[in-house]
Order: sequence, then structure tokens, then C-alpha cells
Amino acid sequence: MYLSPTEEDRLRIFAAAELARRTRGDGIKLNAPEATALICDEMHRAARAGASLDAVLAAGRSAVGPDEVLDGVPALVAEIRIEVLLEDGMRLAVLRDPVGPGPASQPGDIGRPGEIRVPAGEIPLTPGQPGLRIRVTSSSAKPIRVSSHYPFWRVNARLEFDRAAAAGYRLDIPAGASVRWAPGETKEVNLVPFGSESVTTVAGPS
Repeated sequence: MYLSPTEEDRLRIFAAAELARRTRGDGIKLNAPEATALICDEMHRAARAGASLDAVLAAGRSAVGPDEVLDGVPALVAEIRIEVLLEDGMRLAVLRDPVGPGPASQPGDIGRPGEIRVPAGEIPLTPGQPGLRIRVTSSSAKPIRVSSHYPFWRVNARLEFDRAAAAGYRLDIPAGASVRWAPGETKEVNLVPFGSESVTTVAGPS
């Protein structure tokens, strides 16, 4: 039986998740790899059953509770990124704090190695950059999805918009996110420059 690399990865996750289930069944708290494997396995199972992306994320979030892991695991498993196969194709599922947030920082705490701290409140994605709002219509018979940092003027030719105006721009959305167009759908999206001074020119229709 031939298995693709993706299928082999899926089997490895399943095997590790089964070990984690046995460990948890014995009343032993899970370590970081065990918790991660179990969460990923539940997300794959939900996707395989035809669940939406939100339902897949919910399945991962409910897979392991904070009382089922060793101390320090919530901080080690602060985010899980995994590709799952949904009805509209492969999607990157990003699950933050999958086993609950770690302990709150205390005054004078220097933090853990590699820890990233951000201030409270909203953080602008592209402060000070000139934006562009553009109307985009899909003429495709299938859904089209565009990720955050893909050169927007090079997207699927069945997305109809002013490509010359969009040269040098990308979607103004968080890294790893994407925008989906259903067949025939029209959306207005915000674009921002890539951050480079050079702008690639594109030829208009002849």
C-alpha cells in the first residue's frame, strides 16, 4: 500500500495520539508532545467528518483540559498550526492556547526563553502604510482562497479586478489568514504594500 507523505504524517499523529489516550486513561498527566498529538488528531477527525473550520478548531480546543497536562505544558503548547482537509480544500488551522493560557506574568518576571509578550488592547497590523480598497469579483465555478502575503496582482486569473492598481500590494489581514471567494461572489478588500520600495508593474489587458 502506497502512502503519501501527508498520509504518513497523519498516521504518526494518530499513533502518538493513541499513546496519549492510553497515558491519560492510566491517570497520568500528559506532556507537551502527547497533548499536541491528541489535539491534532481530534482536529483531523473533525475535518474528516466534514466539519467546518470553526468546528475543527473547537474540537482541538476541547481535546485536552488544563488539568490533564503537566505543569508548564500550556506555556510550551501556546499555539498549534496544522493543515486540515476541508470541503473547500486544504486549510491552515491555527489554534491558540489549546490547553488554556499559562500562568499570568508577575511584576519583575523576566519571562521564559522565547516567550513573546504584547501589550493589552488592539495592535494595528500595518500602521502608517498607505492602503488600497479594491473590488474583486470571482468568475470561477469553484471557491478561490487568497492567503495574507500572496502577491495580490498574481492571484487566480478568475478573480476580476484592476490588477495594475494592485501591483505591489497584498491583503491587509493577519499573517496566515486568508480571504475566500465563492463562485460569482464580489467582495471589497483592503490591500497594503509589501513594505518594499520596489513595485512590480503588470501589463493591462491588450
